[in-house]
Amino acid sequence: MYYERMIEKYKELKNKDIVRILAIETSCDETSVAIIENGRTILSNIVSSQIEIHKRFGGVVPEIASRNHILAISNVYLQALKEANLTEKDIDAIAVTYGAGLVGALLVGINFAKALAFSLDIPLIAVNHIKGHIAGNYLTYKTLTPPFVCLMVSGGHTAILKIEDYNNQKMIGTTVDDAVGEAFDKVARILGLSYPGGPNIDSISKTGKANVKFLTHIPMQGTMNFSFSGIKTSVINYVNNAKQRKQQINVADICASFQNEVIEQLVEKTIKACKHENSNKLVVAGGVSANSKLKSELQKECLKNNIKVYFPELKLCTDNAAMIGSAAYYMLKEGIGLADLALTAKATIPLS
Repeated sequence: MYYERMIEKYKELKNKDIVRILAIETSCDETSVAIIENGRTILSNIVSSQIEIHKRFGGVVPEIASRNHILAISNVYLQALKEANLTEKDIDAIAVTYGAGLVGALLVGINFAKALAFSLDIPLIAVNHIKGHIAGNYLTYKTLTPPFVCLMVSGGHTAILKIEDYNNQKMIGTTVDDAVGEAFDKVARILGLSYPGGPNIDSISKTGKANVKFLTHIPMQGTMNFSFSGIKTSVINYVNNAKQRKQQINVADICASFQNEVIEQLVEKTIKACKHENSNKLVVAGGVSANSKLKSELQKECLKNNIKVYFPELKLCTDNAAMIGSAAYYMLKEGIGLADLALTAKATIPLS
């Protein structure tokens, strides 16, 4: 049986000097395959983005995303091997995102990974997408090691985590409603901006003034948790009221004001969490880590508080397979994550 054979192979890989993992990521609207060596070196990282396809709909359409993963994955896989100048025989294990994400999209990558692992007779590693985002920083900073505090900011998740070691974490705080990336996308839509909303709001806000107050206080004060539903609703009401009065709105000012209030909440609570955990290392992960205002404000506050802050390089902020391969390596070293051919997709996975 495949799984029984892999148990022994997995144990052997744990002590191998050079381990090359081929990783697959199809959780949303990027089809990505990468080859990672020893968890820190990117030999290849091919990403086929569907952003232009989904722009016309104002967001990701799950069925369309799944179909395009099917069309892209074989070619992306072959490109990854070619860029790394390797053959299938040089791969020690296959890693794949099994959640969280769009179930139909995840299944494309999972089924491709299972077929590949079975045909090559090598281990299959099931990776949590969020742990992958954290691992993106290990590829950017070769000497970064846990423990540290992590601010996870993406389209589907917003949380503060204490990363205790490569495979264990605890929740410090989380959003009670919308994720920050989700709030950016919804506000962008009401302003008539194209998908993805976050980068557009970030860019347009640079030409505006933060002269509109949407909230009178930071939500969830006294806790480490976040709430973005209130500010999102406030922006929507502001825009709708202006339209009813036939008043012209200043999109740049709204973007700047909205972004400032969101970033203020993220920064204040993250610095508070670092102090609470006595951590002088802060790692930022997820697509929203590319936000220029978040970067500048966190860097300023971390400098004041003697905290070293780490941001993944731009190409590792959004979904990619390289981060999945890095996370898989540290799972392998601890002997966890080995999957059988019954592996399936999960729409949600607990963050801790």
